[in-house]
Amino acid sequence: MKKNTTLWLSSLLLLLPLCSQSAEAEKSQLKLGFVKLTDMAPLAVALEQGFFDDEGLSVQLEAQPNWKVLQDRVLDGQLDAAHMLAGQVLASQAGLTGNEKLQTALVLDLHGNACTLSSQVWQQLSAKGQPTIPLHAATLQSIPQQLKFGMVFPVSSHNYELRYWLAAGGLHPGFYAPKTGDNSGQLDADVLISVVPPPQMPAALEAGTVAGFCVGEPWNQQAAARKLGVPVISNSDIRGFMAEKVLGVNARWAAKHPLTQQKLVKALIRAGHWLDEKNNANRAAAAELISAPHYVGADAAIIKRSMTGQFEYAPGDVRKAADFNVFFRHHATYPFYSDAIWYLTQMRRWGQISDAKPDSWYLDTAKAAFNTAAYQQAAQALIAEGKFKASDFPDFAKGSGFKAPGQYKFADGKPFDAKTPNQYLHQFSIGYKD
Repeated sequence: MKKNTTLWLSSLLLLLPLCSQSAEAEKSQLKLGFVKLTDMAPLAVALEQGFFDDEGLSVQLEAQPNWKVLQDRVLDGQLDAAHMLAGQVLASQAGLTGNEKLQTALVLDLHGNACTLSSQVWQQLSAKGQPTIPLHAATLQSIPQQLKFGMVFPVSSHNYELRYWLAAGGLHPGFYAPKTGDNSGQLDADVLISVVPPPQMPAALEAGTVAGFCVGEPWNQQAAARKLGVPVISNSDIRGFMAEKVLGVNARWAAKHPLTQQKLVKALIRAGHWLDEKNNANRAAAAELISAPHYVGADAAIIKRSMTGQFEYAPGDVRKAADFNVFFRHHATYPFYSDAIWYLTQMRRWGQISDAKPDSWYLDTAKAAFNTAAYQQAAQALIAEGKFKASDFPDFAKGSGFKAPGQYKFADGKPFDAKTPNQYLHQFSIGYKD
């Protein structure tokens, strides 16, 4: 009897991973939101390649007009999850968006943005000598008029990248002062920055309402193709190897649907890998896929400019850029706490977080926003299923959730150690410290 019991238990243990894999999600009919940018590609790929189907999920993808609408619809439950700005999740956990909290268990991509100047501003710079690309923002000090720039959302990577770049060149991008009701971000500004939805960026440039912008693709390359503007620096040259978009969910939704979230993360990890595998071999097909009107709705040839590993700056200045978009390489999908802490330092630097915080607050907030445990569970399930190797992911047993400081790349060369965020902030001559 004892022998039979032992055999029965052994058989049961062998079956447990299979039971876990075949367990049904708490919710299988899902609606996911996105904004029309090329880095929504993992969602489209997971749908079209059947990765969501493999997890038993029936997913509807729905374009949103802007980041504010997308955020609100995730918070109020109209969307189950979304292609979201990493800063939105962190701002929520920092208490900037009300009582409902957002979190993520997956980074969708690294990089993918650029700063573009209008053709008129580029001509002004060129008249003083051939500008060097990547452009140092100090060059803009020679422009006599006050410049106006567009970015996509106050807590977006684009806002922080644009501000970082300008401040590194000695141009003050302005403070936020929420305690006095001033949320313009233009207090004490040398350069005025305001919100423009991503698809409207080229039109804003053409109309002259902005002299430049920071946005994701394909809108920089579309402006270049239409000779409206010149991309002058990519975000990989401003703050390289940092989380860009994430899979954003309401924290209460995640607690109620842990297996659903795990299945979403598994499908999107597979999509990210498909996009990066074999040296971006699938990128041309992905560009064709997301060019459809119900996805990004831009010319496939324009999308391919960046997606396939090249990028055009000044007319004819086409450069290889294999990592312009990164969806899986460099452990891109893992939600590192250190990435989260960098975003929080920028919220403090520009006054969105009104008061100084201890270093411990930064780590606690990062941990609340970036759910590394849920990511690890999804990754380990993929390994158990034979779809990935353990070496495809960070070493979960040894990892602390922090990248080595030297793995980041910043335009001004300043070192960033996420374990000492206040010390990091003290390096900057422009920006709040304590």
